[in-house]
Amino acid sequence: MAGGGPSTGSGTSAGGPATGSGASAGSGASGAGGEFAPTLREVMLRPWWIGMLAFALIVAAVFAWLGQWQLGRAIDTDPAPPGATENVQPIADVTAPGEYLPEPLVGQRVEVAGSFVAGDFLVVSSRFNGGVEGYWVTGQLRVDPSTAIPDPTSLAVALGWTDDRTAADAAASALNADPGAAVELTGRLISDEGPALPAAGAAATEMTRMSPAALLGWWHDTSGLNVYRPYLVADGGETLPEGLAAIDSPAPDEGSNVNWLNIFYAVEWAIFAGFAFYMWYRLAKDAWEKELEEREEKAAAPGN
Repeated sequence: MAGGGPSTGSGTSAGGPATGSGASAGSGASGAGGEFAPTLREVMLRPWWIGMLAFALIVAAVFAWLGQWQLGRAIDTDPAPPGATENVQPIADVTAPGEYLPEPLVGQRVEVAGSFVAGDFLVVSSRFNGGVEGYWVTGQLRVDPSTAIPDPTSLAVALGWTDDRTAADAAASALNADPGAAVELTGRLISDEGPALPAAGAAATEMTRMSPAALLGWWHDTSGLNVYRPYLVADGGETLPEGLAAIDSPAPDEGSNVNWLNIFYAVEWAIFAGFAFYMWYRLAKDAWEKELEEREEKAAAPGN
């Protein structure tokens, strides 16, 4: 009978399971366009960010190598024995013209032979002896040439000290008038203090630092001249001009075998290496968060 029989045809699916295009209608609820939003891990595994990770690894490896290099320089595995600076050595065995004086050799006692150049005895101020401020009288020693020392070569020498500028000028004038014959000197090699401009109102010749580079500008006969970068503080055993006293030059303090500044630099490089990875993580996370914001804005736009 028409009214009592079971319904067949298109109406049969009204109460049955959904099929066809209607089956996916609810699948996009978790993201715009029916797609799920990516996780941070998925963003990091994309080719671009894997490439950026490889770049961060290279940068970190360079920083790690620099840190290891600094650490290797921080510890002196072959330090000079105590009192090594007190053993007098020929200057040619310690340093060469134009070379910087290595830290373990600052204050090394050396011997050198030569003759002073007339007219090149100059006064350097702001020099202290036993806490008293005064002046040094300095000269240009033309070093005797040898196999290790080319000709011509000069060494700046601090000869003596006084607390009286008039006495210093008089001693320099006397030496300039008669520099003397060949001499053999012993003393300590000290690193160049670096040149400095005269104070305001001071004479152009006023020097407050012992700097061979500055003295060279006032020396004569310097064409083709080789110059030692450090200077010599001569012992007081040599005959000093009237009015000058021996320069107080004690043995340098024995330093530590550990250079803490280099260790600090090594730690800095390690931090930089870690920062390379942090930057990669931070940039990837920023890109992920921006992508989520764009999806939220798209989902909230009218018509979605």
